[in-house]
Amino acid sequence: MNNLAQSEVFALTLVVGTYLAALALYKKTHISLLHPLITSIFVIIVVLKTLGIEYDSFQKGSHLIHFLLGPSVVALGYVLYEQMQYLRGNVASILTSVFVGAVIGIVSVILIGDLMGADKALIATLQPKSVTTPIAMGIAEKSGGIPSLTAVIVVAVGIFGSIVGPFIMKVLGIESRIAKGLALGASSHGVGTAAAIQIGAVEGALSGLAIGLMGIMTAILVPVISFILSLF
Repeated sequence: MNNLAQSEVFALTLVVGTYLAALALYKKTHISLLHPLITSIFVIIVVLKTLGIEYDSFQKGSHLIHFLLGPSVVALGYVLYEQMQYLRGNVASILTSVFVGAVIGIVSVILIGDLMGADKALIATLQPKSVTTPIAMGIAEKSGGIPSLTAVIVVAVGIFGSIVGPFIMKVLGIESRIAKGLALGASSHGVGTAAAIQIGAVEGALSGLAIGLMGIMTAILVPVISFILSLF
């Protein structure tokens, strides 16, 4: 059975087919709990467990999907290039917004974690929750967290933010296309960017920019903020 899992045809058919079916279901029902990513993850886990396929074997068969993550990120850079006019005159405000978002995200996790009695490993695991998965796992590992758990949390935060974010911004009356894009990218990384692209090209471009800025700033700020708070 693991030989089947290592087949690229099987892996691609399972992943792509499951996602397209989940997407069609979500568009028809508009139920948040049936978000395509949630449904796809659940279905694929059930299929792998039912067929007795080990994850390592399945991962080898689906390596093409992992490879395409790189080009997809580069593609966001092209989208940003097309919207360069929105960066002119807004560089300072963009950097400040993402910086403040990164600081609040990290500090809030530390303070709430301490208040609820969480241990240092769990806090370190949660700190990079709003950063794209590869960077978040690296930050968690260096901070003494649990990278695998961080990956799960990052996906959950991304899905939650992509669903709730647009609704909250609508309630608050936020109309700025730049603000919408930065908010979704800085809080919900890749999944949020997918939602931002559906709103508009400008929102998608700025969301993609926010992913990179948030990753860089969080990687720098996590050890700095943790050290400063440890002095008190």
